[in-house]
Amino acid sequence: MSYEEAKKRYAAIGVDAGAAIEKLKKVPVSLHCWQGDDVRGFDTDPSKPLTGGIQTTGNYPGRAGTPEELMADLDKVLSLIPGTPKMNLHASYAIFENGEWADRDKLEPKHFRKWVEFCKERGLGCDFNPTFFSHPMCDPLTLSSPNEETRKFWIEHGKACIRISSYLAEELGKPCVMNIWTGDGFKDIPADRMGPRVRYRESIDEILKEPYDFKKVKPCIESKVFGIGVEAYTAGSAEFALSYAAMNMDKCIPLMDNGHYHPTEVVSDKIPALLAFFPEIALHVTRPIRWDSDHVVLFDDETKEIAREIVRCGGLDGRVNIALDYFDASINRISAWVTGYRNLQKALLYALLQPNDEMKSLQDAGEFSKLMVMQEELKTMPFGEIWDEYCRSCGRPADGEWFPQIEEYEKKVLVRRK
Repeated sequence: MSYEEAKKRYAAIGVDAGAAIEKLKKVPVSLHCWQGDDVRGFDTDPSKPLTGGIQTTGNYPGRAGTPEELMADLDKVLSLIPGTPKMNLHASYAIFENGEWADRDKLEPKHFRKWVEFCKERGLGCDFNPTFFSHPMCDPLTLSSPNEETRKFWIEHGKACIRISSYLAEELGKPCVMNIWTGDGFKDIPADRMGPRVRYRESIDEILKEPYDFKKVKPCIESKVFGIGVEAYTAGSAEFALSYAAMNMDKCIPLMDNGHYHPTEVVSDKIPALLAFFPEIALHVTRPIRWDSDHVVLFDDETKEIAREIVRCGGLDGRVNIALDYFDASINRISAWVTGYRNLQKALLYALLQPNDEMKSLQDAGEFSKLMVMQEELKTMPFGEIWDEYCRSCGRPADGEWFPQIEEYEKKVLVRRK
């Protein structure tokens, strides 16, 4: 079936496929830099293990070890993904020049100058994340530590990151979503659950005293259910993060990572619940398998449902900030990047091709039999032809055309890295 024939099939059910394609082209989705180097960054010894509840598994050849290698890999990714990507950086990806080095509490905008140049040359916006893990000042807690010196160090890091986020927003002319997440918690049952959370709350209060324009810099509070080494308790639980954002709606927004909840919970259902109260929210889209294992995003049921709720709730009009967050070192890292990004784009396009207004009317009228039939028949609509046209209209390869380019890049570039 051709694109024109598929377009007519969708028109018959009241869906304008061309309009869906044009809508999706304008939706920014953040591409996480840390997939390319297994969350190592450039500010600490890359041979040391990750800490703070984070773990990357696998040893596939070709990991980026320098800023230049990481940027080259990102360029390959950008050549293969449609839409409007943004960059997403962690503070640990600071680039130091001329022998200079600064600890995380002393980071400055100039340490991200090369990233700004990279983004400007490619027309990208950029989001940002303080890095509250894999550092000697994790004791192992950070913002919730009982040690005042430790807390002060990480508070200063958070403030530095707000200044860097402001720099990114000003230089690139696009809002910067700055996500506050820590892996603070305990391996076994704590004697005091409230104390760390009170300290955590007070630390975030101090960070957010740093001046910023909330229209340009959007601090987020991200929760987590548990992590490696913090299985019994995390200070930044879902209730903590959501409550903090709700009490401070004038200066921060909530961020949900769909791997950071109990396996029986789904973020797709939480999106409309939060948008009933918050003007704006943020998402990290990943694929958990039994726990927050950060697998490559697939075109699976929950990813589709997350996208459907974003579209149904008007989230593509600036209410939902979307980013990817996973890291797989067991397969070709560039393939992982591209696969996950394209699958999220597929899910968003699939959601835009639903007759959402008609289905809502059927629900409101109590016509659930007809609604079920419509939902099921939508599954066999010629979505693939619309997706291929979207890729072509963005000047990017369709499915079946891009992976050979990655294989060639691996042979010429990746396998030659140490």
